[in-house]
Amino acid sequence: MTDTLATSSARDTIAILRPPQPSAPYAGPLAPLLALPGVTDVLVNEPGTAWIDRGRGLERQTVDLPDAEAVRVLAVTLASAGGRRLDDASPLVDARLPDGTRLHAALPPIAPECAAISLRRVRSQALTLDDLAVGGMVSGSAVALVRELVRQRCSALVTGATGSGKTTLLASLLSEVDPTERILIIEEAGELQPDHPHVVRLVERRANIEGSGAIGLPLLVREAMRMRPDRVVLGECRGPEVREVLSVFNTGHRGGFATVHANSPADVPARLVALGALAGMSQRTVELQAGIAFDVILHVERSGGARRLASIAVLEHRDEALVAIEAVGWTAKGWRQGPGWQALCAVLGGWTPDAAA
Repeated sequence: MTDTLATSSARDTIAILRPPQPSAPYAGPLAPLLALPGVTDVLVNEPGTAWIDRGRGLERQTVDLPDAEAVRVLAVTLASAGGRRLDDASPLVDARLPDGTRLHAALPPIAPECAAISLRRVRSQALTLDDLAVGGMVSGSAVALVRELVRQRCSALVTGATGSGKTTLLASLLSEVDPTERILIIEEAGELQPDHPHVVRLVERRANIEGSGAIGLPLLVREAMRMRPDRVVLGECRGPEVREVLSVFNTGHRGGFATVHANSPADVPARLVALGALAGMSQRTVELQAGIAFDVILHVERSGGARRLASIAVLEHRDEALVAIEAVGWTAKGWRQGPGWQALCAVLGGWTPDAAA
C-alpha cells in the first residue's frame, strides 16, 4: 500500500466540510474568528493581535483590542460568561463557555505583560472517518482498519500531545459504534460530540469558591458502571482515575476508549505507571492490568501544522515489563508495517487489509 499524506488543498477541503460555527457575542472582537470554518483555537497574548488554528498551523490575525486593558476586560467578560471568577484574587481560570468553547485565561502578574486568552472550539458535529481521510488525518488505508477495531470491540487508548487531534479522532470512532449500543462518556469539560443516537455524558464538577462541591472523574467512572453502559469512554485520563478505568476495562466492559497525553506509543506504559502512582498503585499492578485492559494504542501527532494518525501499537509483556510495539504507521512514503503487525491481526481475529477489499 502506498498512501501519501494529504496536501494543503485537501486539508482546506476538510475545513469546508465543517459547518460554520455559531457566533459567540460575549467573545467581542474574537467572535468573527471563532465563527470561521475549521477554526479549532483562538489565542490572544498581546493587544491588537490574535492567532487562529484551522489545521494549517497558527495564523496571525488583527483584532480590535487596542491595549492590554482591553484584553483584560475581554478575559474577565469571557470568564463571567462561563460562570467563573477572574480577578486579581483569582488570576487563572479554566471554564466552559455557553456554546461549549473551552476557555483558559491568565491575568497579570501571572501573564506579566498582558492577559493571555486561549479558546478551544468544540466541534458541534463529529467528522466521519471518511472526512478525516479526505483531510489527511487518517490514511485511506487506515480507515478500514480502525473501523474494524471499533466493530470488534477492541479497547483502545488514544494518545498524543495537546491539540494533536485526540478528541477529533475519538469522536469519529464513536460515531462508528453500532446505533443499538449505549455509549457513556465521562469528561472534564464535555468536548466529545459523536454522531450517535444513544450517548450519555457525565461531566466533572469543580469545587466552588469555598472549595466544596467537587465531583471528580474517579467517582464519575464508578457511577458510570451503574448506568448500564455498552461502551465506557473517558475523555482524558490524567490522574488517579486511571485506577477506576483499568478496573472497568478489566471487568468485561470491552470496546471502551480513553485518551492519554503521551509523546509516543513507546512512552505510554511509563505514563500509565506514573498516573497509577497517583492512585497508590504499584508499577507491577498497573502494567499487569493495562496489558489486559487495552488492545491497541492509536497515536496522533501534529506535523507541519497538520494533525494525523501516526501509528497504531499493541501492548505486550516482555521481560516482565509492559511495552508498546508498533503494528502499523504512516509516513510521507506511505504504509509501514511494524513488528507488532501479526499481534494486531490476532487481536482483530485474523483480519487483514485484503479482508476489507
